[in-house]
This record gives sequence, C-alpha cells and structure tokens, in this order.
Amino acid sequence: MYAIIRTGGKQYQVESGARLRIEKLDGNVGDKVELIDVLMVTDGEEVKVGQPLLAGAKVTATIVEQGKAKKVVVFKKKRRKGYRVKNGHRQMFTGLEINEISA
Repeated sequence: MYAIIRTGGKQYQVESGARLRIEKLDGNVGDKVELIDVLMVTDGEEVKVGQPLLAGAKVTATIVEQGKAKKVVVFKKKRRKGYRVKNGHRQMFTGLEINEISA
C-alpha cells in the first residue's frame, strides 16, 4: 500500500515504514504529524484517486529529525565589470517516518 501526498509545494510517494525528508514542518522530534493533502492511495489492485484531494484520507507520520541540508553555493559574476558575489544557502528540512496510511 502506498500513497501520493502533497506538502511544501512538492508531491511524494510514501508507504508505511518509509523515511523521507520534506520541507520544514513545525514540531519537535518525536511529535506525531497528520498529512491530510492525500492525492492518491493504492492498495494492490484498488486505486483511489482524489479530485484533487482524497476525502477522509490521511497519512500519519513521526518527526525523526529537524535540520539543515548541505550548503549550496551561489556565485554570481559579470564579466569585465569586477562584479563577484558568493553566497551560500542551507535549506531547512524535516525528516519523517511514515507510520500509517488510512483511506
């Protein structure tokens, strides 16, 4: 059984026991989270598709980590002008472990 969920402007395919990193959610490590933006659930042969969301479906997960991703270096330059800018960015993320998918 797996589901397609939407969070942080992205879509993820999840199944029970899976771990994934998503855009930052409020909460502490060990907190339970319910993701209610479920787009599709499939259980072997039966496929339920929402239009756009599946009514009554939810995915429960546990927060296992909160952190920052690796640094991405942003370098800008204009030739012959002496313009050089170097910046870095570390995106905040939340690590989830999927507990249950209910449709």
